[in-house]
Amino acid sequence: MSCFRTQQKKEKESKMSTPAIRRISECFVKPRSSNKICNLAHWDIAMLYTNYMKGCLLFKKPATLIHEHNFKQNLLEKLKTSLSLTLSHFYPLSGRLLTHKTQNPPSYTVSIHCNNSDGARFIHATLDITIADILSPRDVPPIVQSFFDHPKPLNHDHHTMPLLSIQVTELVDGVSIGCSMNHAVADGISYWNFFNTWSQIFQAQSQSENHAYDVPISRQPIHDRWFPNNCRPPISLPYKEHDEFIERSEKPLMRCRIFQFSAESIAKLKAKANSESNTTVISSFQSLSALVWRSITRARSPPSDQKTTFRLAADCRSRMKPPLAEEYFGNCLHVVSAEATTKELLKNGIGWAARKLHVAVTDLNDRVVLESMEGWLNSPFTIQMGRFIDPYSLLVVGSPRFNMYGCEFGMGKAVASRSGSANKLDGKVLSYPGREGGGSIDLDICLLPHTMSALESDEEFMNAVTEFDPLLF
Repeated sequence: MSCFRTQQKKEKESKMSTPAIRRISECFVKPRSSNKICNLAHWDIAMLYTNYMKGCLLFKKPATLIHEHNFKQNLLEKLKTSLSLTLSHFYPLSGRLLTHKTQNPPSYTVSIHCNNSDGARFIHATLDITIADILSPRDVPPIVQSFFDHPKPLNHDHHTMPLLSIQVTELVDGVSIGCSMNHAVADGISYWNFFNTWSQIFQAQSQSENHAYDVPISRQPIHDRWFPNNCRPPISLPYKEHDEFIERSEKPLMRCRIFQFSAESIAKLKAKANSESNTTVISSFQSLSALVWRSITRARSPPSDQKTTFRLAADCRSRMKPPLAEEYFGNCLHVVSAEATTKELLKNGIGWAARKLHVAVTDLNDRVVLESMEGWLNSPFTIQMGRFIDPYSLLVVGSPRFNMYGCEFGMGKAVASRSGSANKLDGKVLSYPGREGGGSIDLDICLLPHTMSALESDEEFMNAVTEFDPLLF
C-alpha cells in the first residue's frame, strides 16, 4: 500500500507541474462532395455505447518546422488539404449521426448523414513539454489525454459533433497527430486504413507542384454496409429514447502502461507454447496472449476455482462467405473467448493456455457470426464495457498487424504511438506493432493499481518484456 501511495504522490506532483495545453486554432475540413446517407450495420449499432477510438503518433520535429510560420505553412496547411482529399474517399467521417424515432410502435434508428455537415474538426494546439516527458514515465502520463478531442462522451452523444476530430499538438521538440474517430462508424482496421490513406495522400501532395486532386490511393474504402439476407436497412431498435439502452457510470482509477516485446522474445514464447502443446499451429500472438492471460490472472490472485475469461475482438471480414474485403469500411468484429479456472490456467503452463486461445480463434467462422447476428437482431443491445469485463476477465483489442508506423507526414517515421482514454477499464489490453518492426509487439495494458504493481513483480511476465528506448530513434 505504501508503494501505491508513493506512486499517487508522484502522479499528483507531476500533474501540478505539468503545463496546460493551449488550443491555438480550430476549423472544420470538408470533402469536395459528401451529400450521402449511410445506414449502420448491427456491428456498428452495438458500438453506440462505447467511446471514440483515439490514437496519436508522436514525431520528432524537423528543423524546417521550428519557426511558427513554417509550422503552419509546411505542416498544418498541407495536413488540412490532404485531409480534405482523404475525406472525399472516407465521406462518412465528414457526416453526423442522425436519429429517427417513432412512438407507436417504439422504433429508434441511427444513421450517418453527410448532407450539409460541417465536416471533420481540425485542431492546432501547443504544449510546453518534450517527447521525453511523454515517453520516459513508467505509466502513460495523464497529459496524453489532452492530445485528443472528445474527452468523455459516448459515440451516441455526438449527433451534433464531428465523427472525426484531428488534433495536431506542437511540443517543444515534437509533434503529435491525434485522431479521434466515432467507433460506431468504424473499427480499428478502418481507422488505420483512413490514417494510412491520409498519409499516402499527404506525401503525394507534398511531392506534387500543382497539388492535383486525383491522387490515387492503394486501398479504396468500401462503404456499402453488409446486412444479412433477412435484414433490410435501416435497423430499428425497439426503444423510444436513448436512455433505455445507454447507461453511464464512473470509472475507477486505473494504471495504464506500455509493455514492449521484441521479435526474439515473442519467438521464444511461440516455440515454448508449441513445444508444450506438441503442435506447430499456435501463432506468435496467441502465445503472447497466453502469457498475458496467465500473468494477469496470477497478479489478481483469484481463488483456485474462480473462472477466468480471455476475450479477443477478432476481425470477421475474411471469415464471412463470401469474404468481405479488407477495405470494408465500418465495424466487422466478433468477440471470441476462452475460459479456465485459475487452477487450470496456472497449473498447465503457457502451451495449454495458448492452445485454448488457438481453438477459440479457429472456431470462429461465418456460421458462428451469423448465429450471433441473428440473436442480436432478435434482441438488440449495445456493448457496455463495464458489464463486458468482469474482475476476472481480459479483453484484448487492436492488432499487431496494423500499419501504424507506415504513416508519415513529412517528419519521418513516428517515434511512438499512444492511445486515448477510451474504454480504459480493468483488464483492457490494446495490442499494436512495435516501432522496431520485425514482428515485435507493444501492449497497452490497463489494470487496477495494485494489480499492475503485482504484474510488474511477476517474473515470468517481466522476463519476456523487452524495454526499448524510443528516444534513441
